[in-house]
Amino acid sequence: MYAVIRAGGKQYRVAPGDVVRIEKLPASQGDSVEFNDVLAVSAEDGKIGPGTDVMVTGRVMEAGRGDKILVFHYKRKKQYKKIYGHRQPYTAVRITEIAFDGQRFTAPELPEPKKKIAPQVEEAEAAGAAEEASAAKAKPAAHKKAAGKKAAPKKSAAKKSPGKKSSGAKKKK
Repeated sequence: MYAVIRAGGKQYRVAPGDVVRIEKLPASQGDSVEFNDVLAVSAEDGKIGPGTDVMVTGRVMEAGRGDKILVFHYKRKKQYKKIYGHRQPYTAVRITEIAFDGQRFTAPELPEPKKKIAPQVEEAEAAGAAEEASAAKAKPAAHKKAAGKKAAPKKSAAKKSPGKKSSGAKKKK
């Protein structure tokens, strides 16, 4: 089951549960959005029909800006270069329901995020951190340099051997 909707001058094929990035909408996160401009709808039996009397609803998941697109103008032999970037704003919408012909197709609910770790686990983690801190105090600092080590001597510049003559300068005898 899917529908084809028009939003922001573009067409999108959506199904319940899909997350679609559309042009920026004047809605905040968590708001419900209805798409009335439905171009086509497909039922489960495989038939595609016109999108009359179809309602597609969604919930705003986030709003943001897309990746930067660099626009580069260049004219050869004219010393002309110009570069600038653009980030298109978008709104991510999760399609929650498609309703038509007395039928409603809904998306499954999203699972709730985990809120907090159980109290017993937190106490065990705190005890483990205290043991690590006491063990670190008891150990000597091994990361310091040993007192007996010295740095390697620096290499001097290699001298030219006296047997070689430069090709540019010839001596008269």
